[in-house]
Amino acid sequence: MVFSKPSNISIIFIDFKAMEDKTVRYGSLFPIILMICFSFLKGATSEVYSVGDEEGWNSEVDYVSWSQKYNFSVGDVLEFKYNKGQHNAFEVTEATYRSCDTSSGVLARHETGDDKVNLTESKKYWFVCNVGGHCLGGMRFGIDIKAGNTSTNLGPTPSANSGSTYALERWSLSLCLFASGILLSVFC
Repeated sequence: MVFSKPSNISIIFIDFKAMEDKTVRYGSLFPIILMICFSFLKGATSEVYSVGDEEGWNSEVDYVSWSQKYNFSVGDVLEFKYNKGQHNAFEVTEATYRSCDTSSGVLARHETGDDKVNLTESKKYWFVCNVGGHCLGGMRFGIDIKAGNTSTNLGPTPSANSGSTYALERWSLSLCLFASGILLSVFC
C-alpha cells in the first residue's frame, strides 16, 4: 500500500507536465494569430487627417491641393488646428462654400482651435474659415465621401480613387473571428 501512493503522485505529475507542454506549444501561436488579425484590421480602421498637415488651418495653405492628396473615407476624422480667435472652421453647404457668405448655409461651427470633425456619412463635405476675407483668400475646401470607403476630392482637378472596400473589411473581421474561435477551442 505504501508503494502505490508514490505512483499516484508521479502519474499526477506526468499529466501536469503533459498539460504544461501543450500550453507552451499552443501558447506560442497566440501572438502570431494576434499579429495576423491586427495586420488585416489595419485596413478597416479610420484615419485622422490634420487639415493642412504641418501648417495647420491658416491663410497660407492651398487647401484644394491639400485635400486632393488624400483619399478620405467614412469614419475618418478631420482635425483643424489653428489659433483660437484668429480662425474658425465652418461646415457649410455647397452654395455657402462657393459664395463665402455664411449668413446662411452653416451646418456646423468649430471655434476651439483644436476641432475634430468625424466624417460619418457618405456625402459632400464643405469647409470654410468664416473670419473676414479668409474664405475668399483660399481657406476652404470640399471633399466628397462615397459609400464603400472611397472618396473623391472636390476641386479643379479630379483625383483617382483608391481605398479599402467594405468587402475587404468584412473579410478581415471574419478572419479575426475565425482565429479567435481557434484560440478559444485550443485553450478552453
